Amino acid sequence: MMRIEGHIATPKGFRAGGIHCGLKKNTVRDLGAIVCETTAQAAAVYTTNVVQAAPLHVTKQAIAREGKLRTVLVNSGNANACTGKKGQEDAVAMQTMWAKQCRCAPHHVAIASTGVIGVLLPMPVVSQGIERLSAHVSMTGGHAFTEAIMTTDTRLKSCCVTVAIDGQTVTIAGVAKGSGMIHPHMATMLAFMTTDASIADGSLAPLLQAVTEDTFNMVTVDGDTSTNDMVIALASGHVHHDMLHPAHPQWSVFVAAFRKVATHLAQEIARDGEGATKRIAAHVRGAFTDAEARQIAKTIVGSNLVKSAIFGTDANWGRILAAAGRAGVTFDPEAVTISLGSIAVLQDGTPVSFDEAGAKAYLEQEEIDIHVTLGNTNAAIQGGVATAWGCDLTYDYVKINASYRS
Repeated sequence: MMRIEGHIATPKGFRAGGIHCGLKKNTVRDLGAIVCETTAQAAAVYTTNVVQAAPLHVTKQAIAREGKLRTVLVNSGNANACTGKKGQEDAVAMQTMWAKQCRCAPHHVAIASTGVIGVLLPMPVVSQGIERLSAHVSMTGGHAFTEAIMTTDTRLKSCCVTVAIDGQTVTIAGVAKGSGMIHPHMATMLAFMTTDASIADGSLAPLLQAVTEDTFNMVTVDGDTSTNDMVIALASGHVHHDMLHPAHPQWSVFVAAFRKVATHLAQEIARDGEGATKRIAAHVRGAFTDAEARQIAKTIVGSNLVKSAIFGTDANWGRILAAAGRAGVTFDPEAVTISLGSIAVLQDGTPVSFDEAGAKAYLEQEEIDIHVTLGNTNAAIQGGVATAWGCDLTYDYVKINASYRS
């Protein structure tokens, strides 16, 4: 496996691009697309918020029909959420118009939107943008697409890796947007993954679901779950190795590379949390199951008290232990060990004398690792392990979200 310089259109068979069509007040890109030369295997995971935007309904119906797509059309600046029957009609109109541009069936088009909730799309602007977009979609347009899906993001989030399958080079790429309204239970961001691997029918969806569970679902910024967001994976099949499926001898190699891309994107979303100055990772081991470890890790990085302490460079490990204790998981507090990086602060439930100045210096870094061992492992128990990612809670987070619509 090797990380390379690439973008969402680097895998064979894909093109991408993005333009400014006028949905945003400034002149940054706000409409983009990924296009596959042929019909691709497709899978998606969606937000669990019961309030779901019109583009989600359109995309769900499209993928459910055959499990295949040719293209994904994405706009930023307007979520087309909570917009009633008109919003649904507008999402279908976008699907139909872009299908005509791509010369494919409408059910081979996925639609994604992100931005302000409760505002109707200015369809004349969108329509003109869709007519212009196809001229800007190319094999080199990956970065333009990534820019087009951003909202309050401060950086591009992209990853590309290659891996050898049956002696052939397979490429996997991914991009994401996400900075606020990020909380586990999929999918509180927009993320797109492409690969030129040949994947058997029915194998991509369970892979995406499993990888999502311990990557995208392990990110929290502010505890709010969005109305819009999703992860979509596309496989073009343009590399002609033996068909990949769970019984293929190198399936685990492909899965590891796929997971590497998703993990990088999840970490970048946490690092770019609105107003964030630090990326926080909570590593939990010693739970009875991985699911319990995931629950504790997510609770720790989602705690406003923990996030505030990290922002203030306060080694207040009591907040970490208290957050773990309210995660809904049973464990023995007298067997817990906690460290901040390599600095032990609690050992088997007993406070450890540590260098406060050294701990403060560690917490001033941009990446903070919290290690929690529950002590439930023994010879008869396979200890659960998980990592969750989040960010600190800053004054700027309030400023950004207090004036989001203005």
